[in-house]
Amino acid sequence: MKRKDFLYLTGMGMGALILPDLSAFGTPIDPLQALDGVDVKIKKELADVALNAAKSKGATYADIRIGRYLNQFVATREKRVQGVANTESYGVGIRVLANGCWGFAATNNVTKDAIAKAAEQAVAVAKANAKIQGEPVQLAPQKGYGEVGWKTPIEINAFEVPVKEKVDLLLNVNDVAMQNGANFVNSVIFAVNEQKYFASTDGSYIDQDVHRIYPTFNVTKVDRESGKFKTRNALSAPSGKGYEYMHARPEDKVTGIVTRYKDRYDMLEDVKEAARVANEKVKAKSVEPGKYDLVLDPSHLWLTIHESVGHPTELDRVLGYEANYAGTSFLTLDKWESKKFKFGSDKVNIVADKTQVGSLGAVGYDDEGVKCKKWDLIKDGVLVSYQAIRDQAHIIGLTESNGCCYSQGWDDVQFQRMPNVSLQPGKEKLSVDDMIKNVEKGIYIIGDGSFSIDQQRYNFQFGGQIFYEIKEGKIVGMLNDVAYQANTQEFWNSCNSICDAGDYRLGGSFNDGKGQPSQSSAVSHGSSTARFNGVNVINTARKI
Repeated sequence: MKRKDFLYLTGMGMGALILPDLSAFGTPIDPLQALDGVDVKIKKELADVALNAAKSKGATYADIRIGRYLNQFVATREKRVQGVANTESYGVGIRVLANGCWGFAATNNVTKDAIAKAAEQAVAVAKANAKIQGEPVQLAPQKGYGEVGWKTPIEINAFEVPVKEKVDLLLNVNDVAMQNGANFVNSVIFAVNEQKYFASTDGSYIDQDVHRIYPTFNVTKVDRESGKFKTRNALSAPSGKGYEYMHARPEDKVTGIVTRYKDRYDMLEDVKEAARVANEKVKAKSVEPGKYDLVLDPSHLWLTIHESVGHPTELDRVLGYEANYAGTSFLTLDKWESKKFKFGSDKVNIVADKTQVGSLGAVGYDDEGVKCKKWDLIKDGVLVSYQAIRDQAHIIGLTESNGCCYSQGWDDVQFQRMPNVSLQPGKEKLSVDDMIKNVEKGIYIIGDGSFSIDQQRYNFQFGGQIFYEIKEGKIVGMLNDVAYQANTQEFWNSCNSICDAGDYRLGGSFNDGKGQPSQSSAVSHGSSTARFNGVNVINTARKI
């Protein structure tokens, strides 16, 4: 690599500050190294070494994941670059069943000898665990797919875009914010590439290339007279796309009192509006507590879906296997078994979907080699299913996994993780404007904010980014200090109407935590704008 090419790609030379805690993401690398790949033939040879070694030591089932995880971070504040980093994590994780029990081992020494030793170690761990195992693992059958592959359908690989271009964009974003009245602004672009190879004794050899991107910023406006300040974050959504996500087209813009975005994002336009909105928030009145009909934009509702639907329908939480990180679930098996538990109103249809194009959770196959799919969780308001993987499927009478098993890296064991969980659009034609026209006393909420939810995912409180008061079918002004409180069942049963598919958009979490030791995953949640009647709203600024 020529020096001038390196400087153009990094754009920073030796002056760049490295972001903290990068060891959690991998080893720092030259940005050009991110463009290198590993030959799939070599990966298959290494996989066969692991599978054969595991079987020779008594494993009845084995799988191997060869993973190369690339992360890029570009962060700025006002006129300064705060950090540029490129990291790589590369290694092998091997999971086996022996004597009816799981065993796992991993190594970053990607050689045949080291992989064989790791496979033998995994079997030894399984046999040791089996001595205290209560019941043997029941693994749902899974056919082998042979040699197959899947790639995120991207147009522009974010890792091929020079870092200088990203830095220039972010500094331009900051400049636009400051020119439009912001006192402080920071902006970031995150890019992720997971190169994952899975093989198992079922006969699958699956090569996948997964891409995600997340541009975001935070704008702060300070009122010098009062000392108060208000912020407004980006209305971008982390996305399972390439750098084309940064090239918005007219059809990607959702116009209204605030511009929002669908498949692509205009960061410069959004930050200009963010500065205006932050200034308006400084002057907005504080909300009067009480009951309101809420009109919730997808940029806000995704988080409510995530916390009150996504997590409580995870089967391991339902069973009590997962509790230390964010609790268990109120959606106990008896509610599902009744076949009539009214989770929400008849308008509420919520699906799990690992196949949705452009979503964070989209892959072809999960980390157990199961082909991904779409299935119902809530149908016409009734709880009909959960999220289950191969060793859970039999518990709820399934003959196959839902295909929602995931590990954040090669050195972590895979377990049940949330797929994309989304509220389906309304079946009748309905726009946001028409929805608002029918609201007598309400609040229109755009963007996500702080939240709190209990250990059974039942009682909750959610804030937001931007709040507009609705009176007699019209937006009459902006509000501050808004948060709504409800319990999950009460809230979803108050769902009165949902806009049609023309308003459907994705939001999501780039880093959703679960497990202990903790693992992070990325997941999207889609919806159209939805109305919830008679929800309790509190004033977060009031003191008792």
